[in-house]
Amino acid sequence: MFLIEKAVALLLAPLGMGLLLGVLALAATSLRWRKVGFVLGSVAVAWVYAWSTPWVSTQARAAIESAHPARLAADVEFAAVAVVLGGGVESPVPPLRLMPDLGNAADRVWYAAQLYHAGKVKRIVLSGGIDSRLGGFSEAEAMRVFIRDLGVPDAAIFLEKDSVNSRQNAIQVAHLLRKWGVDRMVLVTSALHMPRARRLFEAQGLAVIPAATDHEAVDTAWEIRKLLPDAGALDGSGNAIKERVGLWLGR
Repeated sequence: MFLIEKAVALLLAPLGMGLLLGVLALAATSLRWRKVGFVLGSVAVAWVYAWSTPWVSTQARAAIESAHPARLAADVEFAAVAVVLGGGVESPVPPLRLMPDLGNAADRVWYAAQLYHAGKVKRIVLSGGIDSRLGGFSEAEAMRVFIRDLGVPDAAIFLEKDSVNSRQNAIQVAHLLRKWGVDRMVLVTSALHMPRARRLFEAQGLAVIPAATDHEAVDTAWEIRKLLPDAGALDGSGNAIKERVGLWLGR
C-alpha cells in the first residue's frame, strides 16, 4: 500500500504527470499520431505551467490549511502530552554538517516549545526515525537538540525513533501513550499536513487537539504577477497534491 501511495502521488504531482504526458506525446509522435502527440504535449505544458504559478499553488495549499488556522500557544487547549512530527529538522551528518539543519517546517519544534512554556503541555514526544540514506541521528534526536536550546528540559522530552512516515508516527506514538495511560494529546505539525496527520492519530483511538503551524498560504490576494511560473510554487503544489492523495488513500 505504501508503494501504491507513492506511485499515485508521483503520477499526480506536477512534474510526474508532466513528464508522463511528455513521454506519451513523444511516443505518439514517433508512431505518426501527430495530433494525439500535439494534444498530449499541450496538456503536459499546461499542467506543469498551471501548478507552477503562485496563484494556483497558493489556492491549493490554502484549501487544505484553512481547516486549521494559526493559533497562539496561549489559546491551545491543555493536554498532558504534545506530539511533534518530524519533517522540519534534519540530523547532523559529520563531518559535512555538525549541527541539525532547520528546514521550513522547523516551526513545529519552536511551537511545541512555546506550548510547553505556556503551560499547555507537560511532556513533549518528538517523533521521527532515521533516514537510512544518511544514517546518524534520528529526526527525533535532531529535534531534541533544537528544543533543548529553546529551553525545554530533558525531563519533559521523550523520543519516538522508529517511525519513517506519518502512519508509523501515529502507530508508534499511540503505543507509547497507551503505556502512559494517555488518550488525549496536542498534535503539532504543519498546517498543510495536519488534516492527514490528525486522521491517522484519531484512527489509533486518540483524542487529538490540533496545533497547526508553518502555514504556507499566507498571501492569497490576486495579482497578475502570480501567473508567472515559479519553482517554489511548483514544489508547494506538489506538497498539496501529496497531502490530498494521502487523505484519499487514508494514509
